[in-house]
Amino acid sequence: MNRIFYFFDGLEDRIRNTLSRYPIAYAFIGGTAIVLFWRGVWKVADATPFLTGPVSIFISVAVLLVTGLFVSFFIGDTIIISGLKREKRLDERVASELKTEIDLLMDIQKRLGEIEKEMKGDKKGTFGTGGTIDN
Repeated sequence: MNRIFYFFDGLEDRIRNTLSRYPIAYAFIGGTAIVLFWRGVWKVADATPFLTGPVSIFISVAVLLVTGLFVSFFIGDTIIISGLKREKRLDERVASELKTEIDLLMDIQKRLGEIEKEMKGDKKGTFGTGGTIDN
């Protein structure tokens, strides 16, 4: 059983490695496979008499809740994290909050420019403070 597992695991790695070099082809192959998978699930559900609409919803919600996928799939991690941090949505932020963030980003960009200049100076044998580097 382990030999079979390792064979298919290695096969998957080789195929993924090859397809990752051709992202458009990879997307078409993956997209087609996903659609065919869901088509198969749909056909099986249609062929199963007791899977009426309400029963299907109940079973799917129960499985999604038990596996922890319900909230993360339908809401997403970013929204949950921003809610836990008590962050406001972008459309709820006031102009002053956005201006503060822009000012902070500008300060960071300015400091990065200064660090870049210091780094260029280091390449010439100085350490940014006027001293020299011992080689």
